[in-house]
Amino acid sequence: MNMMSLASLPTADRRMVERLAADLGSGSAGSGRIGVAFSGGVDSSVLLALAVYALGRARTVAVLGVSPSLAAEEWRQARDVAHFVGVPLIEVETREQERLDYRRNGPDRCFHCKDELFTRISHEVVAEHGLTAVAYGENADDARRPDRPGARAATDHAVLRPLADAGIDKAAVRRIARALALPCADKPAAPCLASRIPHFSDVTPEKLAQVETAEAELRRLGLEDLRVRHHGDVARLEVPIANIVAVAGDPLREKVLRAVRSAGFRFVALDLAGIQSGAFTLPLAGAAGD
Repeated sequence: MNMMSLASLPTADRRMVERLAADLGSGSAGSGRIGVAFSGGVDSSVLLALAVYALGRARTVAVLGVSPSLAAEEWRQARDVAHFVGVPLIEVETREQERLDYRRNGPDRCFHCKDELFTRISHEVVAEHGLTAVAYGENADDARRPDRPGARAATDHAVLRPLADAGIDKAAVRRIARALALPCADKPAAPCLASRIPHFSDVTPEKLAQVETAEAELRRLGLEDLRVRHHGDVARLEVPIANIVAVAGDPLREKVLRAVRSAGFRFVALDLAGIQSGAFTLPLAGAAGD
């Protein structure tokens, strides 16, 4: 990873990067190490890389929460990104499934998931690895959304938000990721598997496994940006609007049906609205999606 490539960024982006580096370097992490709550997605990957830029590899670690809600492919990609950035990856088993309020899957499900992650980091990682701060990848756009209960968990655990604090929004995150040639620079958003289950429908390992299997089979067909929403016997497939005609037409249609049914669904519905960020939570929050 060539940090000199940050010089190629637009001036406004460089200023935000330097603000983030100054904030971390002047005391957010103290004289110790920072742990980045890491998923392998573009936000946490950029934060991890910029923490290395500000503090160096010896003072930066990535912390990945591992549970049934993390798809195996996402796990593999997270390992690849951490290796590319050149920092240790600490894998922590999280047990959100043991929390009744998580399993009940209300609109605050993400709070219970993030609270579990940050609690595990506090109990199992901070002392062992000499962390003086923990940060996560909330960006400036995220901070303006009404459907981010995980942010409350971050506040409760005094977890830092360096990207948001520096004003780095999603578009700037992508530009920085490309400048650094991060493997995930153009990776589509990949929320956890639990986000595919409608609120107030219990989250179970079996449902998560169905979603993971269906999405993995669809990616083998060349579909990258997609969601398989779990509605009991029905799988509601979301793909970008530009891909809807191809997915519904021959010869792909039959392959899609077989792929999704192989995960145990009886019916497959193609959502004509396309990919919908926050499809289940935003309507409950009374807000429009991205």
